[in-house]
Amino acid sequence: MAIRRACPRIAGPIAAAMLLVLSVSAGGGAVAATGWSLADGPRSWRFPTDHGAHPAFRTEWWYFTGNLSDEAGSEYGYQLTFFRRGLRPEPAVPGNAWSVRDVYFAHLAVTDVSRGRFLMAERASRPGPGLAGAAGDRLDVHLLGWTARMDGSLIRLRAAAEALDLELDLEPSRPVVLHGDKGLSRKGPRPGQASYYASLTRLETRGRLGSGGGGAPVTVKGTSWFDHEFGSGALPEDLAGWDWLGLRLDDGRDLMIYRLRRADGSAAPESSGTLVAPDGTASAVSMAGFAWEVLDRWRSPRSGGDYPGRTRLRLPADGIELEIVPLVEDQELRTPGSTRITYWEGAVAARGTSGGRTVSGRGSVEMTGYAGRLGGTIL
Repeated sequence: MAIRRACPRIAGPIAAAMLLVLSVSAGGGAVAATGWSLADGPRSWRFPTDHGAHPAFRTEWWYFTGNLSDEAGSEYGYQLTFFRRGLRPEPAVPGNAWSVRDVYFAHLAVTDVSRGRFLMAERASRPGPGLAGAAGDRLDVHLLGWTARMDGSLIRLRAAAEALDLELDLEPSRPVVLHGDKGLSRKGPRPGQASYYASLTRLETRGRLGSGGGGAPVTVKGTSWFDHEFGSGALPEDLAGWDWLGLRLDDGRDLMIYRLRRADGSAAPESSGTLVAPDGTASAVSMAGFAWEVLDRWRSPRSGGDYPGRTRLRLPADGIELEIVPLVEDQELRTPGSTRITYWEGAVAARGTSGGRTVSGRGSVEMTGYAGRLGGTIL
C-alpha cells in the first residue's frame, strides 16, 4: 500500500519558476553565457564549508537516504531531499527579500517495510523572508520548517508533514567521498554537462520516525547516506533518465552506481560509480566495470511508469555480484507541487558475494525517466 500527501497547489511566481527550470535545455556554453558557473574542471574542496550552498551554480541538491529499524526490529527507509534551482545569477531587485533569485523544493518519504506502506510529502517556496534558504559556509538548509543542519560533526534532520514525522541525528563514520574525477561527475560529452559530487556514505543514525501508522513516532536507529551535487549544465537530449544506487555492504564496503540511460535502455558512456573500502578509500568504477541486469519489473498503477524491480549488479574486477530487491514494491514519488518529476526512490536489500564471501546489505535506489523522459533537463 502506498499513501501520498502533497502540499497545496502553488500559484504565481513559484509555479512559473518550476516550469522554467524543468523545461529549459541548454548546453554548457549557453548556460555559461547566462552568468552561471560550470562544473567543468578541477575544484579545490574544503569541508565542512563545501557541505553548504554554492550559489554561483544553477542547480544544487542535498540528498539524505537511510535504512532504519525500531526497537521491535521493524524496518524503515527514508528520504529527505532539498533542491535549490537558480532562476537568475543575481536577484532582480538586490536587497529585496521578496525578489526571487532561486526557488527551493524538498521531498520527504518514509517506507514502513513491515506494513508495506510508503508515504511522501513535498514542499516548494521562494527564499524569503525566512521561508527557505541555505548557508554558504556550512550545511544549513531550510524550507518551510524542514531543516538539515550540521552541528559540529553531527547532522540534524527535522521534517514533518501530516502523518510523517522525522527527527534524526546523523554522525559520519567515514570521510567525505569525491565521485568521478576528484569530485567532477560527468553526465554528458559537452562542456558543463557535469556536476560536482561529494558524499558521506555511512552515517550512524538515531532518532524518531513517524510513518502514518496511527501511533506516536517510534525510536529508530540505523545508517544513512548523504549526497551533495551542484552544477549548471543540462542532461544530453538523448537520455531518458538515470538509475542510481547507494549500498552499504556488511563486509564494510560501500558502493555507488550512477547509470545514465538512453531511450533504448542502453547505458551512456558517462555512467560511472565509486567503490569505498572499509578504511574509507574510494576508487572509481567506469561504465565498463559494471553490468546492470533487470530481472523483473513493476508497473505503477498511477503514472504507468514501467520500473525495474529486482536487478542483478556485477563488478567483475572487484569480485562483487549482487541481487538487489526493493523492500516495498511501490515506492514511487509523484511531485506535482514541487519538481513535477515522477520517479521511484526507495529502500532496497542486497545479497550475493563480495570478494568470494557471502554478503548482504541495505541501501537506496533512485530510478527516473520511466514515467516521462528527462533528456535536456537542467542538472
